[in-house]
Amino acid sequence: MSRAEGLYEAVLAAAGGSTPAVRPPRPSAAVVLYREGPAGLEVFWLRRASALPFMGGWRAFPGGGLERGDAALPVSGTPAHPQPGGRTPGLPDLATLSGDPDLASGLAAAALRELYEETGVLLAEGGWLGAAARAPARPPLAELLAGRAARLDAGRLVFAGRWLTPPFAPVRFDNRFFLAAWRAADGEPEAGPPESESGEWIAPARALERVGGGGEMAAPPIVHLLRVLAEEGPERGLGRLLDTSEANLGPLRRIELRPGILLFPLATATLPPASHTNVHLVGHGEALLVDPGADGERENERLLAALDAARERLGRRAVAILLTHHHPDHVGGAAALARRLEIPVWAHAATAERVASRGIAVARQLAGGERIELAGTPPMTLLVHHTPGHARGHLALEVEGAGDLLGGDLVAGFSTIVIAPPEGDMDDYLASLERMRARGLRTLFPAHGAPLLDVDAALEAVLAHRLDRERQILAAWRAGHHSAAEILPLVYTDTPPLLHPLAERQIEAHLERLARRGELLSAH
Repeated sequence: MSRAEGLYEAVLAAAGGSTPAVRPPRPSAAVVLYREGPAGLEVFWLRRASALPFMGGWRAFPGGGLERGDAALPVSGTPAHPQPGGRTPGLPDLATLSGDPDLASGLAAAALRELYEETGVLLAEGGWLGAAARAPARPPLAELLAGRAARLDAGRLVFAGRWLTPPFAPVRFDNRFFLAAWRAADGEPEAGPPESESGEWIAPARALERVGGGGEMAAPPIVHLLRVLAEEGPERGLGRLLDTSEANLGPLRRIELRPGILLFPLATATLPPASHTNVHLVGHGEALLVDPGADGERENERLLAALDAARERLGRRAVAILLTHHHPDHVGGAAALARRLEIPVWAHAATAERVASRGIAVARQLAGGERIELAGTPPMTLLVHHTPGHARGHLALEVEGAGDLLGGDLVAGFSTIVIAPPEGDMDDYLASLERMRARGLRTLFPAHGAPLLDVDAALEAVLAHRLDRERQILAAWRAGHHSAAEILPLVYTDTPPLLHPLAERQIEAHLERLARRGELLSAH
């Protein structure tokens, strides 16, 4: 075991040695505005602003989190719900939710407020409230309603299902969807900054084509809503909208944000603020199971049940386990799953050396530049990239022809990646980022966090952050602070004490790089 590996495990042990605590999901609500257009049913969807830290650039319906003042907004009526006070079936993580019923206090008001803020459409008694609601700088909803003694019209909403966001990030949402039939008197919806880049009316079937073809990214509830509305419409399809179990694969949600890439976030003993590692099943027939990092029996049984469902329903069969690198939160389930599924494990040669002590035998050693051919309809070719820096044997997988990259720990969706010598090397890491930025990628699937759409911007942001941190470290060195322990409080001012050992190691990585460049000698 290397010094870096031992440090990772020591930090995990200090954190409790098990899966980090997950915050309760935040209540939220969204509105699916629909109308009968010239060619049939249409819905109004948005493209979220690319700069948003969570799901930037994804397609969504107007919505957001419950705010403190929502319960105090004046509301008339209640949304239609076949089982008032009940709970929606089909939620795979139902046990993690609070006891709130579907129509909890303030949620209808939150949905109507978000619709107003994001589109200018205000559903209130007496209809549309005129130019004030349509102004580019819309007044706060409470102020607008108070000035006209008006009340929000919750009676125009129809409850359409409850979804829990996957555990990509520390913040999750317990979201309720509502249908609302648009009327001409409501005014044309207009989407814009800061929440959205654009909005449009679109037939659900056409929207599904764009998502399924990879032209758009949308979360599972959006896909489910579009599919049901396309096939049955808002009235006949209400039962399917309420029971979301058809969107599951066994006990887990079917999360397929790009064709042929299924994503299963599993609880792992990982570094905070992460609590899960994304396991990917890649391929349309033959498939690779990438980074099964959970070492708990419960999580692996859930994964096996989901894999059974993927094989039976989708024809996707895992033919090998591929490890992007050797860290425990990426390999925890590999040995047990390889035995249960009777499939081999593939990894880089450096990873093979590191995982042997964990009882994982690597049958195929991969190198950068290799191609993995997976049969299926359609077939898929994966180009292997050797991307050292975080780990000597780190690999990333590019879906050729699609521009999708399974990045492992190349980047994370909501935090930075630790570069800890001697296993980690900052020069190697920055070079790996530069090489992947030159690939012209479309989507990056990290092991921790939600997939990233603007890959170039994400990689550039990581590069800029690293170089800015390096400038701070060099400035501290020039000021006479010549050890990582001395530099730590000067540059990592907001890092939790639990992670200070890793932060020190990362400072060492920058100091090693600066020394190789001769900058510490000249600065001494």
